[in-house]
Amino acid sequence: MSTIPHDSYIRLTDPKVYYETLRFHTQGNFCLHKATQNLTKLHSIRADELQLLTGNELRYNLLDENIINDKKINPLTEDSPLLRNRSCDFFSNKSVTFDTLMALMSPLAAVQENSSHRGYPSGGALYPIDVFCCRVNSTKEFWPEESDILHLLPNSLALEAIKPTRPTAYLKEALLPYEGEIGTPYCAIIYMAYLPKTLFKYKSRGYRLALMEVGSMYMLVDLQCKALGLKNRIWSGYTDCMVTNALSVNPALALPLCVQFIGY
Repeated sequence: MSTIPHDSYIRLTDPKVYYETLRFHTQGNFCLHKATQNLTKLHSIRADELQLLTGNELRYNLLDENIINDKKINPLTEDSPLLRNRSCDFFSNKSVTFDTLMALMSPLAAVQENSSHRGYPSGGALYPIDVFCCRVNSTKEFWPEESDILHLLPNSLALEAIKPTRPTAYLKEALLPYEGEIGTPYCAIIYMAYLPKTLFKYKSRGYRLALMEVGSMYMLVDLQCKALGLKNRIWSGYTDCMVTNALSVNPALALPLCVQFIGY
């Protein structure tokens, strides 16, 4: 399995589609920083209205009560491997062993070394999502000395140490601007879409496929956390440009789509 240079994708990418997608994505970006926390807000919806609109179902047949009541779906049983644990509300300060982290990455890697087939579906087998595993805990117990930022090489079944240009404190501030809200996760998995790889074949449709792929990936990690006795939480409370800056990647080419905190 060869390693493809980045510009192989860039030269095949439609520039108009690229800039339109980048512009659309940035419209959904948060700017979470202490300097602006008293100047901005997301909405003005009251707490009781939010409670009313949370966790509900929608019915589309509003004129007739046409529910099939003689058959009910059986919920997953407690021993089902597909029954996920609830998202972690507050992480302890406990460290995760490096062997456990390697096992956590296994659903996202190739089924065998140098294989193009991985443990989740991908439109056109393009796999546009890059995975970064980053230490956000203050302790370095069990973590390799090379770097606080590790990049998954799924075909090689290995992790690549990324030389950071910013200290770990900056990465933690980028991901957790309000320290203490959810405790102290040990690490964060960042799902990053490399935009030229996302768009060069399917163009605008490729962005939708990338979002679909991220959902498959973090759900597999969620279930793997349960199998390994870990806790996790999906997170979107970050500012894109701070995250890409912390990872030393180009914010015009790589978009952080989701963060998943891991710990106990």
